[in-house]
Amino acid sequence: MTMRPIDFPVELDGSDGEGGGQILRTGLALSMITQRPLSITKIRARRPKPGLMRQHLACVQAARDVCGATVEGDVLGSTSLQFTPGPVKAGRYGFAIASAGSCMLLLQTLLPALLLADDASEIELSGGTHNPMAPPFHFIEQTLAPLVTRLGGRLDLELRRCGFYPAGGGSVLARITPGPLVPFDLMERGAALDRAALCLAPALARNVAQRELETLASLLGWPQEQLQLLPARQNEGPGNALMARLAYEHVTELITVIGEKSVPAESVAHSLVDEVRRYLVHTAPVGEHLADQLALLMALACWKSGRPAAFACTGITPHTRTNCAVIERFLMPLRIEIDPAQVLRITP
Repeated sequence: MTMRPIDFPVELDGSDGEGGGQILRTGLALSMITQRPLSITKIRARRPKPGLMRQHLACVQAARDVCGATVEGDVLGSTSLQFTPGPVKAGRYGFAIASAGSCMLLLQTLLPALLLADDASEIELSGGTHNPMAPPFHFIEQTLAPLVTRLGGRLDLELRRCGFYPAGGGSVLARITPGPLVPFDLMERGAALDRAALCLAPALARNVAQRELETLASLLGWPQEQLQLLPARQNEGPGNALMARLAYEHVTELITVIGEKSVPAESVAHSLVDEVRRYLVHTAPVGEHLADQLALLMALACWKSGRPAAFACTGITPHTRTNCAVIERFLMPLRIEIDPAQVLRITP
């Protein structure tokens, strides 16, 4: 990775925008990449329990280990943090979240920097893999990872064990292969290739998954061959994730609803169908959850290559707008504009 001299700190207000943990995760990632110190206050100020929770502290500690950073404020509940990075080091790492906190968000923190490292890395992650408020494993694997490949890097994932709330205990192996990142425009979905409904329901009665899949098929008119019950591993669960995969020539969208205790299987299916229909109403390729994650990787590709890029979104959330604002703070003079047609345009 090309290093820049340590400059004055980038100061972030954790209460800006949507005021959640993404400000912290993106700040850590870009601090490692640009080698600029990060100073963040009011961490997660807009959340019911502000400050660093276990999963956020795990992200800080993992970033520290990957680049040998000096850190102040890295304790549970802290609302301020000073992070002074050192050079990013590719290698083999293992990180655990001692709860059901999302290990996929921890991966999200490290992925951008390791995609720009000097060699490949392998990370063993444990914690939550399918969380209601975080991108689940299958979304990262089937939606984000193919776009990483198209950018010029590679993200290979292996799900060893599912981890659901509240027990956690999931296990994921991630292999990150860097490469020269080259941006591209993503304005169309392209031809429809495939669609499928997938259900994870380890340690639950088999009829739960069957009812979810049958309800979804009935509402969307999907045939039996497009329904799939994913196998459970020994001593895995309990947990439930119902997913719809919509594969196109240029993008794959994976929409997930996490089942919760006392919520009927039919209600889970109805919730997923509503989200699928909302996506199908649009023609833009990038769903609102993908937009947030793609913005950072595409911006890095633009920043490194000096080339512009654009992608069309089905929606722009406050989460995405906040993330773009953090990106601009670190990668100046790069600019990110969102036009009224919900196209995100990046100019280096």
